[in-house]
Amino acid sequence: MPRLKEAGREAKNPYADAIFNMLFGDRDPIKEPGTATGTPGNWWTVFNIVPDAFQHTTDGFVFYRSPNRKICPILRELGQIRAGFTVGSQFVFSQHCKACRDVGMTEEQIEAIPHWQVADCWTEIQRAVLAYTDELVLQRGRVSDGVFETLKKHLSDEEILELTYITCTYMMHAVMSRALRLEYDDVDERVVEIAAPEGASNDVMSMVDKQ
Repeated sequence: MPRLKEAGREAKNPYADAIFNMLFGDRDPIKEPGTATGTPGNWWTVFNIVPDAFQHTTDGFVFYRSPNRKICPILRELGQIRAGFTVGSQFVFSQHCKACRDVGMTEEQIEAIPHWQVADCWTEIQRAVLAYTDELVLQRGRVSDGVFETLKKHLSDEEILELTYITCTYMMHAVMSRALRLEYDDVDERVVEIAAPEGASNDVMSMVDKQ
């Protein structure tokens, strides 16, 4: 379950209701969850508890899919899917595997997202976008001159700004999805203590030190 409450059609948000109609048809999105891609759909119902946040973030989807965008859709999706993977969001990564197929990425490329550094299925600019994404997400914007120079070699300033904005937005989506346990990110913490067998030493290293 999400960590926050949900709001469906009872919230009487016309903007959200139009989205619910597209995603859920006539079903109640809370009582009868499930979207066409298999997700529960609670990302939408949780965001709907703050209607203007719902519209603001949904308008962001319109922005990145707008025909006014200059950045190549494949490069855009590379930034989005790698951001989802590096943050560790099952939801963002899974959804954008599908989006990557829609824009023409190959199965080999999608499968190589986790280990892009050692895969040979990328062009120079695609590798630069993946490296740039890692520096945005993992190094919090500490971008090397070499990576940026390669971006500038292939992309206009407008394309780089669009790529940066969209990639960082999806880093935010991935972080929020994990924090609020939305959709496929509703998982228990995996890194926990595993109890030792009854009667065993509590500290293996103390046993080693005595040798």
